[in-house]
Amino acid sequence: MAQQNQPVEAAQPELSELLRIRREKLADLKARGKDPYLHTKFERTSSAKEILEKFEEMEGSMVSIAGRIMSKRDMGKASFLDVADQSGRIQIYARINEMGEESYEEMKKWDIGDIAGVKGEVFRTRRGEISIKCAEITLLSKSLTPLPEKFHGLKDTDLRYRQRYVDLIVNPEVRDTFVKRSQIIREIRNYLDSQGFLEVETPVLHPIAGGAAARPFITHHNTLDMDLYLRIALELHLKRLIVGGFDRVYELGRVFRNEGMSTRHNPEFTMLELYQAYTDFEGMMNLAENLIRNAAHKVLGTGKITFGGVELDLDQPFQRLSMMEAVKQYAGIDFSTVATMEEAKALAKEHGLPVEDRHGKGDVLNMLFEKYCEEKIVQPTFILGHPVEISPLAKRDPNKPGYTERFELFIIGREYANAFSELNDPLDQRERFLHQAALKAAGDDEANDVDEDFLTALEYGMPPTGGMGIGIDRLVMMLTDSPSIRDVLFFPTMKPI
Repeated sequence: MAQQNQPVEAAQPELSELLRIRREKLADLKARGKDPYLHTKFERTSSAKEILEKFEEMEGSMVSIAGRIMSKRDMGKASFLDVADQSGRIQIYARINEMGEESYEEMKKWDIGDIAGVKGEVFRTRRGEISIKCAEITLLSKSLTPLPEKFHGLKDTDLRYRQRYVDLIVNPEVRDTFVKRSQIIREIRNYLDSQGFLEVETPVLHPIAGGAAARPFITHHNTLDMDLYLRIALELHLKRLIVGGFDRVYELGRVFRNEGMSTRHNPEFTMLELYQAYTDFEGMMNLAENLIRNAAHKVLGTGKITFGGVELDLDQPFQRLSMMEAVKQYAGIDFSTVATMEEAKALAKEHGLPVEDRHGKGDVLNMLFEKYCEEKIVQPTFILGHPVEISPLAKRDPNKPGYTERFELFIIGREYANAFSELNDPLDQRERFLHQAALKAAGDDEANDVDEDFLTALEYGMPPTGGMGIGIDRLVMMLTDSPSIRDVLFFPTMKPI
């Protein structure tokens, strides 16, 4: 890293000189009554992409575009500029004869990074490059800091994340990733809307942290003189709406978890949660598979993608495997023979798992799965049959009371969705909440409190319901082949410098 930073450090005196020169240019503009920061409305008729794609029908027509000057080549009485707008780049051919000497000489003083408006004729140069023959050019905003010439080449990811605005300017592929992110979210909405789901909004500030096993952020409301929690999940409020008579609801929103940071975790992230009355976790599996496959085809045009050098086939039916079967397959451990907690503790000790007094037999099974199985799952696989101990909001499996009707979707060792047949028995739910409260009292920061209002809602009666949560950021990572969650968040959380 030190070697990468050396060119930047060596360039500091030169950079300071460039900064001074640009400020002098700004002062000169203002002295001549040409302040580029005055209110200026510039009407655009076209974009760079549109001109390049529709050249045959637009050739010879007058257009108006605006964007950032990315390069300049001075040929004396003629100059070439590359101007970039949101859609891409296009070449501008500026000639003193067409523009007039005063306007042309003024333009020559501008810098790379300045934002300009251009009016001119669409044509093709002798070398065959589609361009705009400039008739008029206007400085719309002066850039006072030079763009880094080797911003991408330095591979300073920390700087790229901190100054995303620069990253977007100089690295077009980064912009493409975020365009795809927007398109993926749009297609998720379109698909759910087409299936009769209603998009809703629920509170971000909660009096009780619940709906997931996670450590919350705590804030304080001065007027009410009470602590509130930034939501760790969307679940409990959405299920209240199912009680209230909405059959299909979903929310795409930010959730917040006060936990570690990594290539897969950011303290705030985007979650999709949806709930459908009169279905179960089997219905959620079908929905998850179709939703992800639809997004891939709509945005990428295919269900066969590559993520981290691994080929994935989203068109094939997703595999289904119970947690117990996975542990047997990948770890060679038949957990069905473990009858007591004592046997589970002995097994945990044998495999170096940190079992505490608060843990149950199901916790040991989950630890074995996390240690031996997760990273070995490559193609999309639904893991079923989670123990009750780790599933406080899921219905029990009537054929296996110690387990639940729940699944997690794993792809290349990562969880992408979590769903279950929602627990709608208020008495069972109260017992599970009380168990969670006991865990919290014993020091588990991720355990839930007892949500009395939610229990009251269940007592009014909630129909059989399937619910699911999907981490949008991870899904975007997969569909854009991005190695880190920071690559798909415009402004990821960063430690202050």
